[in-house]
Amino acid sequence: MRGTEFASLNAFAAVIEHGSFVRASAHLGITPSALSQTIRQLEERLGVRLLHRTTRSVAPTSVGERLYARFRPTVEELEAAVAEAVSTRERPAGLVRINAPRMAATGLIAPRLARFHRDNPDVVLDITVDNALTDIVAGRFDAGIRLGELLEKDMIAVRLTGEMEMVAVASPDYLARHGTPATPDDLHHHACLNWRWPTDGSLYRWEFEQDGREIEVSVNGPLISNDVDVVLEAALQGIGIAYTSNDRIGSWCEQGRLVRVLERYSPKFAGVYLYYPSRRQQSPALRAFIECLLDA
Repeated sequence: MRGTEFASLNAFAAVIEHGSFVRASAHLGITPSALSQTIRQLEERLGVRLLHRTTRSVAPTSVGERLYARFRPTVEELEAAVAEAVSTRERPAGLVRINAPRMAATGLIAPRLARFHRDNPDVVLDITVDNALTDIVAGRFDAGIRLGELLEKDMIAVRLTGEMEMVAVASPDYLARHGTPATPDDLHHHACLNWRWPTDGSLYRWEFEQDGREIEVSVNGPLISNDVDVVLEAALQGIGIAYTSNDRIGSWCEQGRLVRVLERYSPKFAGVYLYYPSRRQQSPALRAFIECLLDA
């Protein structure tokens, strides 16, 4: 395979992974028109159509999907080989792309940024804040951060936090006006603040433990959001009861601005993990990032 053919195939893979010519061209460092021409020339050489294009979207044809499925593992092997060669360098350097939900980006990464950059001045962190459970392999991220229960089995995982707990909370003002629920079933008679899954848009069913079994409760109320911070702000303002992880409400409970309810029913779950593909060589830069997160 000539170098130009490999470059064309790599450009084709970038279009599929980024879902747009504009985003793929920015990733590759070329103009959208140059990228479009590269794809047209590749299709002409192969004699097949690889992509369906409209003014609003781009998607692979069936032939394009098969070509991508065969070609992408080869690229990953080459990337791993280069990463392994770079890993012989003593000083961590280069770009590290991380995909993390907001709670991890603000709670785990942000407080350590100054220390990380002081100790690793040649490393560039590219952090994408994303709550949508993105495929980090398809997105070409070096690593992701996710709750343990949501990890894929073929990933190497590094625990960042201990076990966590889901909690229902409300303001003292709300409880004074509406009373305190005694069981999860009582939530049907309260104003509950719903959270929408960013993955499929469905509403999160509140999960509890009762008499050794797991139960789910579909709640209703005056607010729905896909951002937990919005939901918690509504709870602080006395609009209703919110349901979130215990790490997000500690200071507000200490200040008396929020009160835990239904504590005996609160379930525990696996904490937060950093994860990366098992077939990918861990670079010194990624290793330094992980060590920084683990160092309290």
